Amino acid sequence: MESNPVRERPLPGERAADATHAGLVGARIRQYRKERGLTLRGLAARSGLSIGFLSQVERGISSIGLTALGSVAKALDHTVAEFFDAGADSPDQAVGPLPTHFTLTRAETPATQYVSAQQTYRMLSERGPDLVLEPMLVHIAPGGRREAAYGHAGEEFAYVISGELLYEVDGVEHRLRPGDSVHLRSSVPHSMYNDTDAVTTVVSVVTPRLF
Repeated sequence: MESNPVRERPLPGERAADATHAGLVGARIRQYRKERGLTLRGLAARSGLSIGFLSQVERGISSIGLTALGSVAKALDHTVAEFFDAGADSPDQAVGPLPTHFTLTRAETPATQYVSAQQTYRMLSERGPDLVLEPMLVHIAPGGRREAAYGHAGEEFAYVISGELLYEVDGVEHRLRPGDSVHLRSSVPHSMYNDTDAVTTVVSVVTPRLF
């Protein structure tokens, strides 16, 4: 990882902090896009996201989910971590080499967290060099702008622990409640949105790894 964007932050719901993060990520996207000499149209073609959506994200009007940001990062030849501000030393820096076949994360292990507007992502595993799953605990605050459905490489799974989640898959909306789950090929256009008035908590597992 080229930079350490790790910082413990409160759950989404503090609008000022969320807006700051949305503006920071958008500014980084614009910076890296211009450094590569790409127009918004060019970035849209590479990432699979719409020009209008990318324009709103760059201006801090719309937020961008972590998997969508992964598509942008790949298109711009940057890591996802580089779109977040630098924080404290990464808690998942291990002493000595990590095993290639497994990782073990204790409840008391300091967690790496990333905030992208309405969503807080808590990484649930250490960085195993040959592992491909990205398990996360995701807190999704209510409100905010609803992202357009999109597809990308990989596979993903979401299990609702608390709250409700509106999950759109291939144009069909599904309301997920505690105990419900969805598993899909990420190439199918999809999006999720919390249309309630409370925080929704989800265990999410995606491929490929984002960090």
